[in-house]
Amino acid sequence: MTKRDKELSLEQREELIRTLKARFEKNMNRHKGLEWATVQAKFEANTEKMWSLNEMEGTGGEPDVVGYDKKMGEYIFYDCSAESPKGRRSVCYDREALESRKKHKPENSAIDMAAAMGIELLTEEQYRELQKLENFDMKTSSWVQTPANIRKLGGALFCDRRYDTVFMYHNGAESYYAARGFRGLLRV
Repeated sequence: MTKRDKELSLEQREELIRTLKARFEKNMNRHKGLEWATVQAKFEANTEKMWSLNEMEGTGGEPDVVGYDKKMGEYIFYDCSAESPKGRRSVCYDREALESRKKHKPENSAIDMAAAMGIELLTEEQYRELQKLENFDMKTSSWVQTPANIRKLGGALFCDRRYDTVFMYHNGAESYYAARGFRGLLRV
């Protein structure tokens, strides 16, 4: 995909900005002390980041600002949909897992989808930080970045929230379920 392919039309940009602004204003608890105008100026200055935010939105992620990294000068967007994004479910963990399946392969993997969208999977720590803002994944689960030593042995990690508690679990990386997707993050 070329840089030109990652540009939104004027109408797409305007719609995305309206959607993100409305979500930002509705959920001020997620980003106390941050100003919308500075967030908007930052992502409007980078067409590829806008494209990635649009991809997050288009797959059901409902991206929202959850913080600001002062050291890096970046706003941090996480997928804030109540459940794991619908357009990113029924995927195994990564390309190796996808290729290892002999039958009933899913259409894609979480790692490949995230890379194509220009985002990263949340880590377990980031997932737990997100859960401090609100309750997410009460009915679904989300793959999270898996340490190399676990992945090397064929496993992958996912998280969800049940019984008012955030749980981390393991599964074979090649597994996939209709209720498991992934949440991403984008630094702008």
